[in-house]
Amino acid sequence: MNFDIPEDIQKLLNQLDQFIEDVIKPLEQQDDNIRFFDHRREDARTDWERGGLPNEEWEQLLHKVKRLADEAGFYRYPFPKEFGGMEGSNLGMAIIREHLAAKGLGLHNDLQNEHSIVGNNVGLLLMLNYGTEEQKAEWVDDLAEGRRGFAFGITEPAHGSDATHMETYAERDGDEWVINGAKTWNTGIHKAQYDLVMARTSGKPGDAEGITAFLTPMNSEGLKIEEYLWTFNMPTDHGTVSFKNVRVPHANIFGGEGRGLQIVQHFFNENRIRQAASSLGAAQFCIDESVKYAMERKPFGKPLSTNQGIQFPLVELQTQCEMLRALIHKTAWLMDRDGPFSVSDKVSMCNYWSNRLCCEAADRAMQVHGGLGYSRHKPFEHIYRHHRRYRITEGAEEIQMRRVAGYMFGYMKQRAPKGVKES
Repeated sequence: MNFDIPEDIQKLLNQLDQFIEDVIKPLEQQDDNIRFFDHRREDARTDWERGGLPNEEWEQLLHKVKRLADEAGFYRYPFPKEFGGMEGSNLGMAIIREHLAAKGLGLHNDLQNEHSIVGNNVGLLLMLNYGTEEQKAEWVDDLAEGRRGFAFGITEPAHGSDATHMETYAERDGDEWVINGAKTWNTGIHKAQYDLVMARTSGKPGDAEGITAFLTPMNSEGLKIEEYLWTFNMPTDHGTVSFKNVRVPHANIFGGEGRGLQIVQHFFNENRIRQAASSLGAAQFCIDESVKYAMERKPFGKPLSTNQGIQFPLVELQTQCEMLRALIHKTAWLMDRDGPFSVSDKVSMCNYWSNRLCCEAADRAMQVHGGLGYSRHKPFEHIYRHHRRYRITEGAEEIQMRRVAGYMFGYMKQRAPKGVKES
């Protein structure tokens, strides 16, 4: 394996840097848009009178940035060429996501809501791989243009990380299915026109098969958003949703009856390696800023950087970044070569370690910067609060470690679930 960044990806990184300087940074400074990134951050981003949801002006700004990036040809990097993309690789996405996150918070990249000038549109990639021809005709253009989208209704109030013990169920009634149950942490549900609801249609609790994905209109009778869950890092777009005799046409089944969970697992692997790369980039940002500050700050007449108490913790974090970067690149490269299910153990390793590392780097950055680091005049407390989430929501790190152990001790196999194709 060649550890050099491929020439085409390096060229794209250079183009992205120029686009950020020429287009995105000036927009960030216009109309006091910088308020979304300073010490007033949560009040600017959060509509406290509307259940803690993202401020509409904030979301409109992010939408504008995505459209600018799309017009410049960057946003659709991972999409197929026929839909305006570059057919970007998993390795390319990992390198790009780290590169953007390492620049710190900004309109170019903000992981609180998966915003980036290079899109990670999981819904579109799922649709291209597993949608019916009718679904593709209806959905693909709208997903690409940001006119329509769907949230993912997977997690349940009583079961959390165990997605196979699912109390939400659906029963067929002629050409329709009737859904009953509830979902929680239904992210993005405040704007989604549909919810991709996972419901058991056959089998017994604990079975991976027998769970079906339904594209469920949010205006369906019997569907209700019960509450939005306030979090460590506001605003919130994480809803608890109930379904009471919600009727969905049979044609709205996504990916085949009984195969919903396996299909989503395909993109869990691809999404998690990208998220791991983003956490790595954020960790590197925290380290770089700490080194810079330690060189400039001179208490007691000498730079902080001369103190081993400052040096050694940052050396350990930098060492972990270097090792993790090599594993992320290797994992993404193997995923491109052998498919997303060939490296499930390594994806879990990358994911749980990068999220933990980011939290440790943000915490150390706060310590190096002292009181200023703890304040909201610096981004470290925000980075910590946001990335602390990923130690739970991307599959809790205990679940990721359990998954690695399953492969190590032979309880699990590195292969695609039955009926799911490798890309």
